[in-house]
Amino acid sequence: MSTSDQLAQTIGAKAAVPAKKKPASLVTTLLSDSFKKQLALAVPKHLTPERMARIAVTELRKTPALLKTSPESFMGAVMQSAQLGLEPGSALGQAYLVPYGNTCQLIIGYRGMIDLARRSGQILSLNAYAVYEGDDFNYCLGLHPDIHHIPSTDADRSKQKITFVYAVANLKGGGCQFEVMSRAEVEAIKATAKSKNVWNQYFEAMALKTVIRRLFKYLPVSIEALQAASLDAKREAGEKITE
Repeated sequence: MSTSDQLAQTIGAKAAVPAKKKPASLVTTLLSDSFKKQLALAVPKHLTPERMARIAVTELRKTPALLKTSPESFMGAVMQSAQLGLEPGSALGQAYLVPYGNTCQLIIGYRGMIDLARRSGQILSLNAYAVYEGDDFNYCLGLHPDIHHIPSTDADRSKQKITFVYAVANLKGGGCQFEVMSRAEVEAIKATAKSKNVWNQYFEAMALKTVIRRLFKYLPVSIEALQAASLDAKREAGEKITE
């Protein structure tokens, strides 16, 4: 076989090798029918798979760091949010998709914790508040537990340091439950958090969620809500969990 014939044969062999398909982008995967079908099996009646998919794509565009996380962890976090019936993102503040290096994790917001608690049907209302320096605040426990809080009327009140956070739940059967945490207690929880950036940027919201989460153990909430709160605490602390 001549050299020219060998060269032609080699070129022909290379041309016969099929080109590798480019992997689908994460956005394309999120908007695909197959992923929406998976979401449809998870989302409750008040959400649709189409809406969850669009929200996930919006979060990717708003937070470019999420594109550096593995597609599996990102889609898993979206699925977890769907299963809880919480919309991720800052629009409602129910939950957030947070990048930790190459891993995306779902972090529940304090509004999401309130929503989970109210679903039991046994809680009429659940609210959380921050106490700032200058507020008139005191509380007592014992036989007659009570909270007294009169916020300061200063225009720059929200710029003052937070000294306490507390959550109060009014129960359907009568009575109420509350939990109070001092600034020092909140800071101790923050110290164990994997991502300090979230705490530094949203300290009040994270503090409110923390006190609500602590109140959960006294409330008539579902096992699913308790498990969600427990997993959320573990995710914040960066613990390895099997869900």
